[in-house]
Amino acid sequence: MALAVSAGSLMVCCDLKSFENRLVNHEVVQRGLFGSGVVRGRRRGFRKGRLMTSVADNIPRASSATSVEDGNSSDTDTVPTPVVIIDQDSDPDATVVEITFGDRLGALLDTMNALKNLGLNVVKANVFLDASGKHNKFAITKADTGRKVVDPELLEAIRLTILNNLIQYHPESSSQLALGAAFGVEPPKQQVDVDIATHITITDEGPDRSLLYVVSADRPGLLVDLVKIITDISIQVESGEFDTEGLLAKAKFHVSYRGKAIIKPLQMVLANSLRYFLRRPTTEEASF
Repeated sequence: MALAVSAGSLMVCCDLKSFENRLVNHEVVQRGLFGSGVVRGRRRGFRKGRLMTSVADNIPRASSATSVEDGNSSDTDTVPTPVVIIDQDSDPDATVVEITFGDRLGALLDTMNALKNLGLNVVKANVFLDASGKHNKFAITKADTGRKVVDPELLEAIRLTILNNLIQYHPESSSQLALGAAFGVEPPKQQVDVDIATHITITDEGPDRSLLYVVSADRPGLLVDLVKIITDISIQVESGEFDTEGLLAKAKFHVSYRGKAIIKPLQMVLANSLRYFLRRPTTEEASF
């Protein structure tokens, strides 16, 4: 999917469940993988305006910064918008990751090493330039199977690992990222209004599947939550893309219901469920 998405060594084979519990603060029992799984569980509220401190303990960090990772520093006042794309559509055999931060990125060797600590292999990489900056693009697979990543929890771990390394090696990026509110040297100056930022559209791509497009304020665990909400109403996520663009998250899912495009009444149910979750007020458990 361009979706469909620890410090130290979080082992994917044994610690993904504890990673998720601490990361998104809810319990999940998942059957199957991305495209065929059903995710069920108990959800708790998120704290608005604050990222959970446990995230920092579950993302692999490189031991030290290198000149290669740092790339070109810039003294300009304008900080470019960081963009991280997790692409599950463009390559049938690998998950494609693309990272852009103006022209400030280097070869990202430490980021690739951090992904290897998640049990992944970088099978190919390339760099290209356009008007928006320097794009670092590489394909990754699971080390144990050689196949693309389909587990939403691991895809989210990939995304947060990249964002963490971006903040670590380019501290100025924290002012443009939701993760920077908790772990950056300079938190975002403005908060995203969730009601204004949230947009949900569903269109048919033919008789066999529909395209779901979601835009909302970013936060850790969002990818896992979106997949859970979709599969909770028996809709299958076939593939997609998950983009982090500064403080916003943009998700594109190819979805179907029993092998067919989603009918209008079910589209309304799906859109309302997502809208309620993304816009609802959050309440601390201690207030009950």
